[in-house]
Amino acid sequence: MSLKNTETQSGIGQVERHVLDTMSRLGKPVIRAADLERELGYSRAIANLVMSRLAKKGWLQRLKSGIYRIVPLGSESANPMPEDAWSIAMELFSPCYISGWTAAEHWELTEQIFNSTVIFTSLKQRKKETIVAGLNYRTKTIPKKDLFGTKKIWSDNTPILIADLHRTVIDALDDPVIAGGGRHTIDIAKEYMKHKDANPEVLFQYAKKLGHGAVFKRLGFIAEKIMHLPQPFLDTAHAEINTGIINLDPNGSNTGPIIAKWGIRINIPLGDIS
Repeated sequence: MSLKNTETQSGIGQVERHVLDTMSRLGKPVIRAADLERELGYSRAIANLVMSRLAKKGWLQRLKSGIYRIVPLGSESANPMPEDAWSIAMELFSPCYISGWTAAEHWELTEQIFNSTVIFTSLKQRKKETIVAGLNYRTKTIPKKDLFGTKKIWSDNTPILIADLHRTVIDALDDPVIAGGGRHTIDIAKEYMKHKDANPEVLFQYAKKLGHGAVFKRLGFIAEKIMHLPQPFLDTAHAEINTGIINLDPNGSNTGPIIAKWGIRINIPLGDIS
């Protein structure tokens, strides 16, 4: 196959229609040059040229360099905001999973609505905030070994990895910022304890596997003041904390009472904790 740059840019040709039909049957949320190479036997150069031309004609929407999606039929724009933010995330940031406030919404641990999707990925990201075709993603890069405690759900025919109920809480305790802040993390912990599947022992095991001292400081404090867990659990958690003082809310002020037992400064209003 050979395409030249002088080929008409209006309408859609037979070759391009064949490409769209083939890619549509795959049912993937995004397509890459590798898909055209594998399914149609194109070279990388031809695959990129075909996708670029289809994008110029409004049949494909460019998400990132070399990554496109098919524009839904009937769309009034060549660059519509996709409705499948989670499916696209799985393609753009894999290996990854959904966590933070997004997972908290999914598990009904919060009623607060956020306008971005939180993604934990082992792919190094140049920046934390990414906008793709109008979709807002908040990414956090983690080691591949920390991709655990997830659950597979489905969106149409696409598998989605999301933090399970317990990992959602642990991720919030590890980094309250991705959960909406210290106050919101407290609210998530409160809702977790109301959930029928709440299991503090799983929280402890996940915290142990993650191995971050800050998690045990926040977990221990919350276990005592919010979850009202028995002393044996508190003793076990306390044995895991290290020296130093952390803030309950990393983005909060460096003022507030320090709970020496847990090595944590309570830098949010105490009324939010009761």
